[in-house]
Amino acid sequence: MNIRRVVTGHDKHGRAIVRVDEICGNVVSRRRRHQSCLIWSTGSFPADNSDDVDGGAREIGTTQPNGTLFRIVEYGPGVAPRNHRTESIDYAVVLSGEIDMQLDGTEVHLRAGDVLVQRGTIHNWVNRGTQPCVIAFVLIAAKPVERDGKALHALG
Repeated sequence: MNIRRVVTGHDKHGRAIVRVDEICGNVVSRRRRHQSCLIWSTGSFPADNSDDVDGGAREIGTTQPNGTLFRIVEYGPGVAPRNHRTESIDYAVVLSGEIDMQLDGTEVHLRAGDVLVQRGTIHNWVNRGTQPCVIAFVLIAAKPVERDGKALHALG
């Protein structure tokens, strides 16, 4: 992945500046034919824009409890499966390629330009094509979904 990350901030006088302008160096792979880059994260919500800590350098898992994260993910053809649920509301934009999102008993095909709001459902991503699919995700911490008095916590 070759993602340019530009982050703004303020100098000591309160003037707007560019704090970071770089190619993401924190690309990770969590499974076969998958890679992701954490662009930014916050440890709280609402976020504190006075904090000068690099939100892309935090060590985090899939989500950020009580916070947010912005991640770019590339799913290669034949990406290894991972059924999972997060305790977050996820906003996703398919930047390039195509992918299938599997839910309990249903599947949705997404193409470049499609948007998705993932609301704590268990899901899996399947790339049956010949090209990688790149998706931008913004995850915001959320309470677990409750149904029939039972909390559906993060899984996978």
